[in-house]
Amino acid sequence: MKKFLFLIMYSLLAQSLIAQEFSVSYKKSAFNKPFSGNVLLYLSKELQNPKNVFVGADLTPVFRLEVKDLQPGEAVLFDDSAFSYPVSLSDIERGEYFVQAVFDRNLGGRTIGKSPGNLYSQTQKFVLSKDYGKKYSILCDKIVQAPEFHGTKYHHEIKAYSQQLSEFYGYDVSINAAVDVPGEYFDNDKTYPVVFVIFGFGGDYREPLRGDGITMLDGKPCITVYMDGNCPEGHSEYANSDINGPWGDAIIQDFIPALEKKYRTNGARFITGHSSGGWSSLWLQITNPEVFYGCWSSAPDQVDFRNYQNKNLYEDTNFFYNEDGSLAADITLAGIMPFVKSRDTYQMEDVVCRGEQIHSFDAVFGSFDENGDILRLVDPASGDVNQSAIPIWRRYDISLLLRENWDDYKEAIDGKILITVGDQDNFYLNKAVHLLDQEMKNLGSNMQFRYFPGDHFTVHFDPEYNAAGQAFLDRRYQQWLEENKEKSVYP
Repeated sequence: MKKFLFLIMYSLLAQSLIAQEFSVSYKKSAFNKPFSGNVLLYLSKELQNPKNVFVGADLTPVFRLEVKDLQPGEAVLFDDSAFSYPVSLSDIERGEYFVQAVFDRNLGGRTIGKSPGNLYSQTQKFVLSKDYGKKYSILCDKIVQAPEFHGTKYHHEIKAYSQQLSEFYGYDVSINAAVDVPGEYFDNDKTYPVVFVIFGFGGDYREPLRGDGITMLDGKPCITVYMDGNCPEGHSEYANSDINGPWGDAIIQDFIPALEKKYRTNGARFITGHSSGGWSSLWLQITNPEVFYGCWSSAPDQVDFRNYQNKNLYEDTNFFYNEDGSLAADITLAGIMPFVKSRDTYQMEDVVCRGEQIHSFDAVFGSFDENGDILRLVDPASGDVNQSAIPIWRRYDISLLLRENWDDYKEAIDGKILITVGDQDNFYLNKAVHLLDQEMKNLGSNMQFRYFPGDHFTVHFDPEYNAAGQAFLDRRYQQWLEENKEKSVYP
């Protein structure tokens, strides 16, 4: 019996000494310099380009190593010592995988797999068997290229250099957007109102338009500006941030003046957006009420931190588990059925170390710790809430900001804001909107709220939903014209 137990222990020990290994290097022709930073290894049984994984929704194996002064052609070895999700390399399910590796140069792009300038490998297909002694080699010889902007006579690209963002990052930074001008724009000398449309998380102004822009106000053509908010840590939400920098100031002080210098505008500015774009538009309207005359905020990110991913930031101490011990859901189907667990999202993002949704929130709402690292709200290993982060985060709790300072905000923003949301939101965002709605009613606010059937993604395709937002902006423009009769659409 003792001999049998010894053989089992010996076998397990021998297996632990022979771990699964991937050898990853980059070609000199792709990057002729030493590399320091994060190297990521992506595996998927379904995704043919696993580096483009949508973290959280796609739960696939991913691994990360940090290297310093790695030379071209020199290999970094991925084994069980790598940062890993969901398990170490040797413990992932055996079978056939699509595999890619990426060297993250972090040159300003949002998601690592698609950041321009990053080095990556062509997809290879490997069969992982029980032969742990087998090694796999990957060569990164490609460079991620920035998407091309395909302009037309009426669809333009604008890049406004921001000195304050450039000083913050230490390299040149511009705020970029797509601008649509009316079909009649070049046939007259009229001036036009402007609607700023801020894309949600993952949006890109260079991608083909999806028909979600406002092109008319009160039956009159307007200039539409599409902004994506992307930054190295995710979505800037156009808020001034300790980590992301002064994106809020930059859009007001750098971008809008550059836009209005180039295009014929009449001074009427409106702002809208969905999801992270919804939060961005709401935040910009509240913090810059003199700049924008109306805001339609669609399904905004958490506007009341008493419901943040279905957790109360000020009372709940763990984001992974519910009170009954069950795993909490980060993403649901129709706001009810758990689809992705919070634990998976946080732990996968801990490996994919920047540019994804949870880390994006940390960067917008949080700050740095005493070591200069980003202060995480949630411990990715345990799910425990970092109590030292809460006083920092509360600065961006819109409901709390308005409740505590309503006398300062009432005159400036009352009547200027419509918030709409689907009441089956996949991320529980409707619950936070309901909390803000009640607080505004308690204060006698004229902030408007509308609720519609549908989830975070389907509601935006509801004609009645879009009609409500359009009607609100139409009324705001009518009022602006009444108050600015001398500023007609003509110069």
